[in-house]
Amino acid sequence: MNNKIKGIHHITAIASDPQRNLGFYSGVLGLRLVKKTVNFDAPDTYHLYYGDETGQPGTILTFFPWGKNGWYGRAGTGQVTVISLAIAETAMEYWIERLQEHDLSIQGPFQRFEEEVIAFRDPDGIQLELVASKHHRLNSWENQVIPVEYSIQGLHSVTLSLRDCELTNHLLIESLDFQLVGHMGKRRRYRVGDGSIGSLIDLLCLPDAEGGRIGVGAVHHIAWRVANNAIQNQKRDILTQLGYQVSPVMDRNYFHSIYFKDPGNVLFEIATDSPGFLVDESKEFLGSQLKLPVWYEARRNQIEAALPKL
Repeated sequence: MNNKIKGIHHITAIASDPQRNLGFYSGVLGLRLVKKTVNFDAPDTYHLYYGDETGQPGTILTFFPWGKNGWYGRAGTGQVTVISLAIAETAMEYWIERLQEHDLSIQGPFQRFEEEVIAFRDPDGIQLELVASKHHRLNSWENQVIPVEYSIQGLHSVTLSLRDCELTNHLLIESLDFQLVGHMGKRRRYRVGDGSIGSLIDLLCLPDAEGGRIGVGAVHHIAWRVANNAIQNQKRDILTQLGYQVSPVMDRNYFHSIYFKDPGNVLFEIATDSPGFLVDESKEFLGSQLKLPVWYEARRNQIEAALPKL
């Protein structure tokens, strides 16, 4: 188990207005802003991280807010098209009422693999779900927004929309340690790790569907978690030998990352669990200051002046 993929580390999507994004994910959904930094590859854009009290892997959603004038993408094949979040089985009624109070259009509740699900969209059109999961864990963050017994527990699963599922099926099972655990129509479900938070991925096989386009309202990539750098390097060697074009290891301050495209053109990342988000802020003050990597510190004044205030 220790030398294998453990589940989802984080999911990164593209938003428009950063303040609206913060208001929705923190103010409506009750996630904690655990890190306010910039896109390390484009520092004129925020990179906002949301999660549980300390941003544990498996709870993290991140966003590049491109601003109100950013071009819009389109959800379709070759993308993560649904982000599913886990809640306790007793929390569904609370969330239906809360989302309706915020004028969100809800689909459901409906059943999928014997779990109750509701679907809705965030302000930029990203498809979200809340899943009343048997495999949640208690989120201990007392955030004064959502009662702890109803709080979002972390990532339940993601759905990838693909024109052809077979090659991705092979990648997941043969190289990324997943097991096929269910079928439902055009949907296949896979599990990795110990079956806890962030252990599931669904492939939706849509051979005639339109391809997706990156932009506001689309998911940029999904990151899978490993325990350390050594395991990450092992995975990189395996994937390279199989012919995947894998990036060098990149230092993201809070984890180390490698990137590659799956056979369906979805951008995958493999990220380490450490060092984590407490490396440059204490637990009490996570997300309270703009944190920059050391190579941007000399440009701090310029970067802060260009970013919108939150």
